Amino acid sequence: MTMNTDVRPNRRLSKLALTINLSLFATLGSAGIYAQEAASDDAANVEVVSVTGTRIPRAEIVATSPVTSIDEFQLQLDRAVNVEDIIFKLPQAPGDGASGSSATTIDLRALGQNRTLVLLDGTRAVPFGFRNAVDVNAIPAGLIKRVDVLTGGAAAVYGADAVSGVVNFILDDDFSGMEFSTSYEFPDGGAEQFNAEAVFGGDILDGKGHLTGFVSYSDRDALLAGERDFAMLNSTSVVNTGGYYTDVASGNSFGIADDGSITGEMNTNDVTAASYLVSPMTRKSTGLFWDVDLHDNVTFYGRAMYSRVEVMSAGSVGQTPVSVNETVTLTSDNPYITDDIASRLTFDDNGQAQVTVNRNLGLGLQRTRTMRDTVQFQAGFKGDITDYLRYDVYAQHGKTEETDKVFGSGYDTSASGSSTFAAIANTVDLFDPSVALSSLETTLIYHDRERTQNVAAITFSGESTPLFELPAGPVSYAIGYEYRREAGVQMPGDAFRLGTTFSSGSSAEIDASFYSRETFAEVLVPLLADMPFVQQLDFEGAYRISSYSNTDADNTHKLGLNWTVNDDWRLRWTRQSAFRAPNLGEFAGPVSGLSLALFDPYSDQFISRLAGRFEGDPCLLGTGDADQCARYGAPAVGTEWDSSTALYTYGGNPDIRPEKADSTTIGVVYTPEYVEGLDVTIDWYSIEINDAIWVIQPAAALQNCYIDNPVAGNPLCGAVLRDEETGFITTALVNDFNVSTFIQEGLDISAQYQFAAPEAMGGDFTLNYSANLVTEAKKKLDPTLLFEDCKGTYGTACTGDYASSLQADYKHRLSLGWGLDAWNVQVSWRRIGDVDYASDRTIGISAQNYIDVAASWQATGELELSAGVDNLFDKEPPVPSAGATRFNTVSGYDVVGRSVGVSLRYRPSL
Repeated sequence: MTMNTDVRPNRRLSKLALTINLSLFATLGSAGIYAQEAASDDAANVEVVSVTGTRIPRAEIVATSPVTSIDEFQLQLDRAVNVEDIIFKLPQAPGDGASGSSATTIDLRALGQNRTLVLLDGTRAVPFGFRNAVDVNAIPAGLIKRVDVLTGGAAAVYGADAVSGVVNFILDDDFSGMEFSTSYEFPDGGAEQFNAEAVFGGDILDGKGHLTGFVSYSDRDALLAGERDFAMLNSTSVVNTGGYYTDVASGNSFGIADDGSITGEMNTNDVTAASYLVSPMTRKSTGLFWDVDLHDNVTFYGRAMYSRVEVMSAGSVGQTPVSVNETVTLTSDNPYITDDIASRLTFDDNGQAQVTVNRNLGLGLQRTRTMRDTVQFQAGFKGDITDYLRYDVYAQHGKTEETDKVFGSGYDTSASGSSTFAAIANTVDLFDPSVALSSLETTLIYHDRERTQNVAAITFSGESTPLFELPAGPVSYAIGYEYRREAGVQMPGDAFRLGTTFSSGSSAEIDASFYSRETFAEVLVPLLADMPFVQQLDFEGAYRISSYSNTDADNTHKLGLNWTVNDDWRLRWTRQSAFRAPNLGEFAGPVSGLSLALFDPYSDQFISRLAGRFEGDPCLLGTGDADQCARYGAPAVGTEWDSSTALYTYGGNPDIRPEKADSTTIGVVYTPEYVEGLDVTIDWYSIEINDAIWVIQPAAALQNCYIDNPVAGNPLCGAVLRDEETGFITTALVNDFNVSTFIQEGLDISAQYQFAAPEAMGGDFTLNYSANLVTEAKKKLDPTLLFEDCKGTYGTACTGDYASSLQADYKHRLSLGWGLDAWNVQVSWRRIGDVDYASDRTIGISAQNYIDVAASWQATGELELSAGVDNLFDKEPPVPSAGATRFNTVSGYDVVGRSVGVSLRYRPSL
């Protein structure tokens, strides 16, 4: 049985594709076909390969762990420019689509990006931040040969962080010849993408080595909210540049309209239209891969990769224009104060009036430019010690350097500590809406960040043939040792460190590191072979002993069975434990504090955008349990209290512990001989995460401690501290705690059927289907609460640390392709199932469907042309009546709309 790998779908913004040909064992993709072919060859003539989910090399792409694979042909037909184009279409990854932020990360199964391990060719990719997330747009999409998505925990094989799964990007490091490619995507109104890439490769040193290199450039234009109707349904209004003025002495207030006229109310402007819906991005990258045979049994290999990603985004400070709202002294000799304005102000004998000015500075929307340089060097040696024993030793160094600069802001406080606005209040025309206070504008450094990762590992693998063989075959194994050091340094700009900026964000200094030492072993034991109902039965086991410098670490294991019933049926089962060590941000993030009054709706310092995080002291309001209030020494009901004397603190927790997880998968692979061309794979998975890290807001802690569960020893009571003498709240600790439990169960389904087209048409049809069906998803945010049903929901109530807000319980991609000689045509249907608002199940979003079409033409032996349309019917994202997370919709839906794309690939004959 062969597979027409030339039939591959289109898709631009997310170039994910699901050619997923469904493997016989490990992969749900075309790997299954390769496995069949490899199994039929003599083992002595088959080169061993690496399989995602195990470190034991083998002669066929087969393993117990379920792996979804997306192959190179699908990626090319999808015209993937950035890796986010690929990830967005994975049913297992509720991606954010066209990113509005400075980085694109992967969040498998909506369990959090920090619980997904990202690999490059089986080794760790370099994180860019302190929560271990990887900016996957630093990976060259054009050089990806395959993307493997491993379901469930894999800590015994790869170490910590592989809790919800692993995404392994397999790069084409064995390319020969030259290839030039370019593509262009043009949606309506913005987010256009251009990409150009050159790849070269060939043998060196008289055939003793091979060298592959690439140079890539891609550019994405901005898409502004004003280009999409759904993004403009609600306004983001700010005070205008005319301003609103209140005379302190008399209380008189007046505003200046955009036309310069005086009004009795505040005048505002809607700034939504100029906001980024999709951030502009430029990426330049280059890399070199090599392997050289130094000896019959020694191969020197490695890679060197560099990328520079520049993104202009909302950043941490947002896009809202900065404004002032402060009381200043205006003088009677101010040349810009007209008689009409002067009549509304109260000047004292010295000709001074105290006036509260609320005015947009006129500096435009705030923008944050992120410059991120990522490098990774890897060098290693591998080879055969004997015919049955191999070694692989490598070391790699990765570093991400990032600088974030904020535009459209400035210092609100001078070096001497005085107000910069007050200093110019009488030297510029505050009352002229056309005047921008540009003298206050300064480009600010938000932070400089350096994130490094060093890994060294050695692995020995082989089989037991020299010593013994079981009746079903030799035992295969791998043993090894790995050292890893993670470090991060962040230096905030002075304005954000000291809080002397018009912007609302803050940044703190971080300098932290940790290291791990781990020993691991894997074994593959053939139990039975060539028996009735048992063509082959294998056992897989793995165990990893871990030691971390910053925390206790759990040893992890993997147990698996792989049962080939016959040529039609294969069954597999795995049981794995995993853990996630506290990352740099969780255990070493500096503790910062703000006045609790900013979060207190009963305080005149309250900021509305901070609503919901603190809702007052239940003991003072009379809503708390009296016995519990007395137990913790709270003051009497109705006692006056100034919340500005208390702090809202946030940051790392040095006492944080690792998260623990257990995952089970049971799968079946059906490849019937009597239905040629049909492959079906179904995997059931169950993931349970305990001691999950969660941030508890003071409102939730107080609600639980004093109202919902007012018992002695409630652990959430310790999240809000009281003064031992007065009983007043002194500190709300908004830190990370090991208090949550997440459970998710579901099915990964994939099927492919290739069959001959009607004779009148010629060629072959290929039908591909890949889906994720969540049967259970629930979260207990702390031990005192009941489990909350999060299956098929959206909104922040069910999101965890860096988890996606869209948690659909069904997603699929179904495609029909037709291959005829030099032509391939494909129609794809993407579906995101209906979801309910997690905070109110009476509100929901219906299922969303998207249709994509694509075609490729092998014009000559050297030239291939492709074209396609994503979101053919220009489906807009849904606009729920409540719970929108971004521009009136929910992150995870297509915000770009219809997008037409073309690509050209030229490979000259050499």
